[in-house]
Amino acid sequence: MKVDAHQHFWNLEKNSYPWLVPSFGPIYRTFEAPELAPLLQEAGIDKTIIVQAMDSYEDTDYMLETAAAYDWVGGVVGWVPLNRPQEAERMLDHYIQNPLFKGIRHLIHEESDPDWVVQPSVIEGLRLLEERGLSFDVVAVFPNHLKHVPTLAEQLPNLRMVIDHLAKPPIKTQQLEPWASELAHAASYPNVYAKLSGLNTAASEQWSAVELQPCIDIALQSFGASRLMFGSDWPVALLNGDYAAVWQETGKALAACSDAEREAIQGKTAAAFYRIES
Repeated sequence: MKVDAHQHFWNLEKNSYPWLVPSFGPIYRTFEAPELAPLLQEAGIDKTIIVQAMDSYEDTDYMLETAAAYDWVGGVVGWVPLNRPQEAERMLDHYIQNPLFKGIRHLIHEESDPDWVVQPSVIEGLRLLEERGLSFDVVAVFPNHLKHVPTLAEQLPNLRMVIDHLAKPPIKTQQLEPWASELAHAASYPNVYAKLSGLNTAASEQWSAVELQPCIDIALQSFGASRLMFGSDWPVALLNGDYAAVWQETGKALAACSDAEREAIQGKTAAAFYRIES
């Protein structure tokens, strides 16, 4: 089974996405399942994980409605207010009745407090995920975000966490420290995983597998294939490429891997992490 562990849908007529403004150009429009389906077929992708694009119930409900309509959707990473644990608990118990609801993400990079994710109320909210066997997608855009992952992993050792987009490494400059050391520290905790996703939008306009290779190699050394998963980050990926290029060039960067390692990164890791039913 091949899995795209990170893609988005949004409908600008139905829901509100305040971060998505006209300056985003090619992605400032509605993107829905019929547009992605042929791209998945061309790449040979069997299942996808739809990841939230806004901290709202409307977005989560919209994703679950979409997931119910397309059998190639393997799961949804939604949202509840982790910093309001009582409300979060009530909504989690509502959402987990749907087997396609797999976990939570919060747009922590939109929070003014860089330490938002380690405040006591959020830890309490994350514990609700841990107790229910749900996962947590970590948005790690700023340095503090990646530094906080070991703190979370220590306090919540049974919470499966995945770092989105390899925490956006400095691909353009190739100044890989302190990113590489901090990623390795996070990877030292067995409940922490990472996504090979969103790398093309951190790269130069003429990016290729060669430019992505050093960061992917560091991720492989840190996590091993059994804790890495491919994600397209479509349609955000369209800011610097297209679906086919992301799939093909990421695959080329895995050329030195064994068949078993490639199978893990391109599907098995995500299927196990998100408990995708085939």
